[in-house]
Amino acid sequence: MFHSIRWRIALPYVILILVTMLGVGFYITYFARQTYLSALESELSAEAVLASETVGPFMEPVPDPVTLDALARRWSTRLGTRVTIIAADGVVLGESHEDRTQMENHLNRPEIQQALREGKGAATRYSVTLGKFLRYLAIPVYANEEVIGFVRMALPVETVNQTVASLQSALAAATFVITIFAVLLALWIAGRSMLPLVELTQAVGQIAEGDLALARLDKSRLKTTSDEIGDLTRAFDSMTLRLQEQIQALETERSKMAAVLGVMSDGVLIVDREGRIQLINAAAESMFNVQAQNTTNRSVAEVLRHHQLVELWQRCQALGDSQVATVELSKQKLYLQGIATPLGKALPGSTLLLFQNLTRLRRLETIRQDFISNISHELRTPLASLKALTETLQESALEDPPAARRFLQRMETEVDSLSLMVSELLELARIESGRVPLKLEPVAPFELLELAVERLRLQAERAGLQVEIDCPDDLPEVLADPSRLEQVLVNLLHNAIKFTPKAGMIYASASIQNENILFSVQDTGIGISADDLPRIFERFYKTDRARSSGGTGLGLAIARHLVEAHGGRIWAESREGQGSSFYFTVPITH
Repeated sequence: MFHSIRWRIALPYVILILVTMLGVGFYITYFARQTYLSALESELSAEAVLASETVGPFMEPVPDPVTLDALARRWSTRLGTRVTIIAADGVVLGESHEDRTQMENHLNRPEIQQALREGKGAATRYSVTLGKFLRYLAIPVYANEEVIGFVRMALPVETVNQTVASLQSALAAATFVITIFAVLLALWIAGRSMLPLVELTQAVGQIAEGDLALARLDKSRLKTTSDEIGDLTRAFDSMTLRLQEQIQALETERSKMAAVLGVMSDGVLIVDREGRIQLINAAAESMFNVQAQNTTNRSVAEVLRHHQLVELWQRCQALGDSQVATVELSKQKLYLQGIATPLGKALPGSTLLLFQNLTRLRRLETIRQDFISNISHELRTPLASLKALTETLQESALEDPPAARRFLQRMETEVDSLSLMVSELLELARIESGRVPLKLEPVAPFELLELAVERLRLQAERAGLQVEIDCPDDLPEVLADPSRLEQVLVNLLHNAIKFTPKAGMIYASASIQNENILFSVQDTGIGISADDLPRIFERFYKTDRARSSGGTGLGLAIARHLVEAHGGRIWAESREGQGSSFYFTVPITH
């Protein structure tokens, strides 16, 4: 409680008032006591002077103790004081309250000594005889200008003490009341003085909580005052406005940076000089399979978990220059190019790690290389055959008409193969470029399946295979180009026949799936390996590495593009030795 500014303001005033009241009380008490004692002394002095003038004749030429003792008692009764008559040698000649004969010599009493020196003596002390404090006043008695004795008057000081005690009680009560009033007044004044600080404190608290709009004091009455509080309020309001503008600017820049980092396909990390990650974007989280909240302030080695990437950062830190490294992450199946750049003055000691995902580019490069290799292989075989047949005809076969006709027939077969390959390549190119218009019309799924199966039923029977159709009659129609979808189904059925051993089964089916019709061709053939499965829809890609199965390797690529042109998608599921299942979807007619 006493640590608050309100009490620190009020408490000094209360202490000052309390000390002042105590000082005034002590002064008044002392002054009153001295005043009472002075009045008492004046009273005793007047009475003692009168008594000394009266007692003189009774002390010459020889003092009469009996008469003086009776005189002292009579004066005491009339004046209400203790009266003592003392000889010049200190012997008590008369005493109003005690037996004078039992009293000791009074010559050395302070008031007697002072009276000898100054003509009047006074003292306050405890009387053993009466057992109380008395105020004594002694006056010399003169005869022929010589001291022949002393008259001493005495009164108890209890009355003075009681009066002073009453005054002290009144002063204490007044001090208590004034102190309480002072405390309340000081607290009220301090509270009033603290109101602006309380308002400012609340505004600062709102700023600390991030609510700058409520922290503004532009409508506060404090702003209209012309004192220091008003100046402070106006300065605070101006500071809040500038701070709000700066925070808004920073938030805008932060939002821009977050938006840029969020949509970047490249992974971005900022690492401090100790190797702790301070920032990571969504692309980097996806690349390294981590979450931002679990990476902040963790070491780069813990997050990246690849020694080449850690070495890239270490080289950048050691050399102070940009470093580049290409790394393949086998676990994530990623091919990355990492660039480490020191951030210099912007963030001293920190490093920017940029990771470019080259997986797709590498895959495209692999596909391109495979395409060149595949088409070269596909062209080399018929061209080599044509070359051999031509050379044979030129050397000797022309002289043998039957052999020449046989060679010409083989040459025609090879030319037809080349023509088919070129035709399919041209068709694939047109489909990919969108130059093949689709003649869309409503068509029943069963009709598409039946046409495709009937075209290849004879071929399946020759291969010793059985083909079955599973398609409900009440399936809705699809909006499609019948000839093109038939081509897709024929390609899938042809592959199933080609790769299914004798006595196998092939199932062609259709079913409804959400807003699409799901077509499928399933077989019990040799299946497709897990390595080949992702690439079977590429041009010229063949699962038969020896290429002994025939075909151009373009059928599935054409099928994929035709399905996508209809707004659907195509995929395959297979396990080696357990058959394959090809699926594609076509939207339902609305």
